[in-house]
Amino acid sequence: MDVQKYFQHAGGALRTPAQIVFDFLPERSTRPRFMVAENGDWKAVTWQAFADQIRDVALYLGTEMHTADRACIFAPNRVEWMSAALAIQAMGGVMVPIYGSSTADQAGYVIEHSDAKVVFVDTKAMLARVLEAWPQLDAVRRVVLMDDALDPQALAGELRAAGKSAPSPKELDQRFVTWSRARALGAARHREDEGAFSRVLEAVSLDQPGVMLYTSGTSGRPKGVPLTHRNVGTNGRDWYEVLAPLLDEGMVDVLWLPMSHIYGFGEAGIGNQLGWVTYLADAREALELLPKIRPSVFMSVPSYWDKLASQALAAGSERKTQIAKLRELTGGQFRFCLSGGAGLKREVKELFHDAGLLIVEGYGLTECSPTLTMNRPDSFRFDSVGKPFPSVQLKLAEDGEILAKGPNVFSGYHKDPKATQECFTEDGWLKTGDVGRWTDDGFLQIVDRKKDILVTAGGKNVAPANIEIRFRDDALIDHVVVFGDGEKFLVAGVWPNRAAVHAALAEQGTAPSPQAVEALLWKRVERVNAELASYESIKKIAVMDEPLSIEGGLLTPTLKVKRKAVYERFGKTFAALYEARPC
Repeated sequence: MDVQKYFQHAGGALRTPAQIVFDFLPERSTRPRFMVAENGDWKAVTWQAFADQIRDVALYLGTEMHTADRACIFAPNRVEWMSAALAIQAMGGVMVPIYGSSTADQAGYVIEHSDAKVVFVDTKAMLARVLEAWPQLDAVRRVVLMDDALDPQALAGELRAAGKSAPSPKELDQRFVTWSRARALGAARHREDEGAFSRVLEAVSLDQPGVMLYTSGTSGRPKGVPLTHRNVGTNGRDWYEVLAPLLDEGMVDVLWLPMSHIYGFGEAGIGNQLGWVTYLADAREALELLPKIRPSVFMSVPSYWDKLASQALAAGSERKTQIAKLRELTGGQFRFCLSGGAGLKREVKELFHDAGLLIVEGYGLTECSPTLTMNRPDSFRFDSVGKPFPSVQLKLAEDGEILAKGPNVFSGYHKDPKATQECFTEDGWLKTGDVGRWTDDGFLQIVDRKKDILVTAGGKNVAPANIEIRFRDDALIDHVVVFGDGEKFLVAGVWPNRAAVHAALAEQGTAPSPQAVEALLWKRVERVNAELASYESIKKIAVMDEPLSIEGGLLTPTLKVKRKAVYERFGKTFAALYEARPC
């Protein structure tokens, strides 16, 4: 791919996300941008239809918001989600996404803390959460209903009947508007003044915030991370430069990652830049669609790559059989594969690589727009998160913490000067909170989260993730969480892959009793213990039945373990392990 082609507009300068859509509109207008499931078939949404949505909603928002005002989006993936996001940015506003899994309290906090003036909302369940949080949303001027069929009056009545607060019928009439109505008002402004949108769009500065993301966090309230168009644009340019051999114009992707997370939003943004055809898919059906759609791009979290690999490996013992099955499962057209959110098992990466596909992994955080390092098609190591991006500077502090600088790094948290001061060194380096190390050939490896380091009763510092990561490639285990801060020795909770464990026991001719399951898993723990210092080794395990999930509050929306929450939920189980003698 010729990277410079996509930066030739406006003399090669970076462009805002909405500008990118309109820069390429003359040559793409009649082509499909999104494919949406409708009545058992796929309906195309053209670039022109997409652009019209952006323009209409942006002009409407110009009557409700000022430059630099915030607007939230609380909705599942749909074309209108991205149209609303780019419309907010086009009129100079700051787009604030809310995770779809958020409770009323969590959504209300983001809306209130961000000082949002407008909220876009979809689905009856999400609207109900907004209405439930209404008493704390005094700053909200307008709520835009992304589905015209939503009935806020009926929902408010249900809340009042249940003894909960809800907006009055008058408030609902005055402060709520449908998507169609908002578009109609914006379209009317365009008919009155056809140059209005272009003037608004060109007035947006690269150095003003365009998005504010709330870090999912592993404890406490999330923090608002404002990112400027320059932050995100610089990171995007690095992205294209590093991955150019794998990317091209007009590729086809299946997008199921939530647009409310920077991973899913980023995938849609790449598609806008490179003219992709994006099939919008539900998370539950994404893998089933691959052999039907046969996409050239698939971005996912490790669990989906694991599922594909497991099915391929189960097809037979010969590699060529496994590869043939993998191609059948994916449609055989994969060219660009990206995994993020957590580390991917090595055996999965090796299977795909043997099939001629590199699953790209990198490292970053929201505050860095988000990527700092990435493996490249011509330079990668499966035991690393790659090398720094061209615009990024990285170094390790004395205690091994990764420090970052660059035009992609944000300048501070929203309304939180104390947290901002704490996250930067005195000379301006961002403290990532991650502990890393460099390989001899310049690749970065992540050792642990600095704040998660345990100190045993013997005074030994232990990085739990450095132990847990050793189970990443174990097909029998989904999660391991190490425990032992202030204790004489370490223990761990083990969440098994039940299907894989039962299959392994069946091969041994052993019935899957709790004792047999624990004995089998303990052997895997012993293998890891053999690689560790004595004070790092796990002395006892508890086989856990309750799964770790986002809904249960034990995983972040990016599938990272909320260590503090796990410790709190299973504290008694961990404590009980110290009542018996260690193994």
